[in-house]
Order: sequence, then C-alpha cells, then structure tokens
Amino acid sequence: MTEPQPCVVIVDDDPDIREALGSLLRSVGLQFRALASLPEFLKSGRPEGPTCLVLDVRLPGRSGLDFQRELAAANIDVPIIFITAYGDIPMSVQAMKGGAIEFLTKPVRDQDLLDAINLGLERDRARREAERRLAPLRQRFETLTPREREVMAEVLKGRLNKQIAGDIGVSEVTVKAHRGQIMRKMKASSVLDLARMAEQLDFTPKTLQASEAQARANTR
Repeated sequence: MTEPQPCVVIVDDDPDIREALGSLLRSVGLQFRALASLPEFLKSGRPEGPTCLVLDVRLPGRSGLDFQRELAAANIDVPIIFITAYGDIPMSVQAMKGGAIEFLTKPVRDQDLLDAINLGLERDRARREAERRLAPLRQRFETLTPREREVMAEVLKGRLNKQIAGDIGVSEVTVKAHRGQIMRKMKASSVLDLARMAEQLDFTPKTLQASEAQARANTR
C-alpha cells in the first residue's frame, strides 16, 4: 500500500503570510493546507500522511503555545514549527521544551523553514512507521482482560505468584492461570520477553492505574 503524501499545515491569521508560505511550499512540491485559525485546523482534521504543523505563536483565542500544551496533554504527537514576529527568549525556550522542532522569527528565511519542515516530516514519518510495527503487539495487548493486565503489572515487578495472590485477593492457582493466559495471548516466550513488550508499549503499573482511572471516569 502506498503511503499518503506528506502534508504541511500552516496556521496563521495573516493572509499574506499564508500566501507566501504556500508559494514557498508549492515551489518545492510539498502539499499543504493554509488555515487562518486553530478551530479550522481542528475541524479539518489531521492529514492522513506524515504531517508537520507550521504554527504562529500569536493567534486569535488561544495561543500557539497553549495549543502545543493541549496536544501534548491529549497525547497527540505532531511536529510543530513555531513562527512569530514577536518572539522572545522565554517564549522560544518554552516552545522547545514542549518539543517544538524550531522557533523562527518573521521574516523567516526560506531555507531555515524548509530545513525545519523536512526534519518535522521525517520525524512524523518515523513515528508512523513505529506505530505500524507496534500495531500487532497493541492488538495482542488489547485482548488482555483488566485482571490479566493487573497481574501482568505485578509479574513485571518481579512478584511471585503467592505474593500476587495475596496482593489482589485471589488464589495462587488463579494467578498461575492468569500468567499462562498472559504469556499465551502476548506470545511471550519468557518474562524477559514480556518485559521487552511492555517497554515497547510503555506499559507500567503507573500507566495501568491511569487507564483504570480513565475507564472508571468513562462509565460515570
């Protein structure tokens, strides 16, 4: 299957800037969307292919930096390049700490922007490839019941069956059965193999607690 073409999304309320950046991207053969606001971006949805967001810091309503924090809080990973006519050092430091690819001051040098865009698209392409490789493992993990995930977290702590049984209030035989199911469903050859899988999935007791809390909130 052919991967969708990469796309650069420009969000800037200045129509002249949108036109200038669009002309630059068109000249190097890059697909793009030029939008005037963050609500337009949210309404249009993320492009299907590798994506990079060129975002003005100062926008009507919430700022580009606020939006960066919201994306991070929602666990939405999209490379961001900030552009601004009113930047300062604290602002740029905040943007870069938040994971921005670059923080550029208007008027932006064409090559600086293109270099940052190419880096952002390559980073998103790599993320998408990693997600594709992890998809089968995630599917196997999704087959685990909440109890099996709980037992898996305890196994990864190095706890013995007897200890796990005492902690969660079931029999040792039940814990042993859960462990067998976990290894079978995850196709893990050993606890070490299971630990490697958990690392790839970023599965820890802390993430288990967070997912359980979210599940409880969704049922209210």
